[in-house]
Amino acid sequence: MPKHPAISPAAQAVRGAVYSGLARKPASGRPPVPLHVGDTWMDPAEGCRMQDLNVDDYPGLHRYSPVPGYPELRDRIAEVHGRRCGVATGREQVIVTAGATAGLAASVSALVAPGEDVLLAAPYWPLIAGSIRAFHANPIDVPVMTEAETAGDAVACFERYRTEKTVAVYWNTPHNPTGRLLDREWLVALTDWAREHDLWIFSDDVYEDYVYDGEHVHSRALAPDNTISVHSFSKAYGMAGNRCGYLAGPENAIGAIKRIVTNINYSACSASQRAALNALNGAGQPWVDAAREKYAELGRHAAEVLGLPPPRGGTFLFPDVSGVLDERGLDGFLGDLAEAGVLVAPGPSFGPYPNHVRLCFTAAPPDEIRRGVGILADHMRR
Repeated sequence: MPKHPAISPAAQAVRGAVYSGLARKPASGRPPVPLHVGDTWMDPAEGCRMQDLNVDDYPGLHRYSPVPGYPELRDRIAEVHGRRCGVATGREQVIVTAGATAGLAASVSALVAPGEDVLLAAPYWPLIAGSIRAFHANPIDVPVMTEAETAGDAVACFERYRTEKTVAVYWNTPHNPTGRLLDREWLVALTDWAREHDLWIFSDDVYEDYVYDGEHVHSRALAPDNTISVHSFSKAYGMAGNRCGYLAGPENAIGAIKRIVTNINYSACSASQRAALNALNGAGQPWVDAAREKYAELGRHAAEVLGLPPPRGGTFLFPDVSGVLDERGLDGFLGDLAEAGVLVAPGPSFGPYPNHVRLCFTAAPPDEIRRGVGILADHMRR
């Protein structure tokens, strides 16, 4: 065990920054186009912004909420989530968390012991690997999203990496970073496999509202006893700065996660929960519908310019740039791109992908996105 002044091996194994490329100053002097971080340029809907909340309308706004969230918010989440996924859901099966990130980290802490393995459908959202390492468990890269062509392939891919130490699996759909959508056939096969081997399923559904081709299928609908379904008001309603999300799952698991949450951040921000409830009570849906249309158009445009298939959902693309890398490798490409005025996320942040980059096509206003994608396309053609 480390003693002063050393820090723990788990902390040393966690990256301090996972998204940014090389930060050369753009030659133009203009701020770079920030395609590297998953966010939106749009402010939340009216009624869901901080200026819309005051202590006259919401007494106790600056006090702690109950640890698992305000009862009225949990009840509304249970109603909405249960209707969407087709699983009857009660308040005790829901916990509100300080963003989906904190919810997933608490899930790992509650359900995965030190030294155990979690299989990650790679490429994956980077912070999940850090959360697993932080709690002294092992993230295992499984390149299913870039290698599997069928549901059977996907199961076989996961099975190759499963050992006696495997206790959980993580996937997200619509997919960050590729823009793929896991179809029902895949999810039926994968959840059947996970249940056969008594594995927890961490199902990251944060982009459930942003499907452009097909339908979103909830893993919890297929394996309710095994699945922790992860959701985010950040992604759904443009509230990333509010840090508010939620988990739905078996009551015993949610209870264990609550014990962890109590000792990490106690409860999610009270004002953020009020904004979230307003979103679910009607203010947010028109915003989501408008955002989906805008996101889909930007995704199609970016894919066409970059010569990629259009994203089926989410807000990302994951191009392979191996054809234009020189002896400097990906770092050289990222540096040149930053100097030209665009930041993208490096592929190794998402798993074993040294020749890929990820871009978010919603992180800046549309004109800036189009400009940044054009610069990236020019560099990919060199």
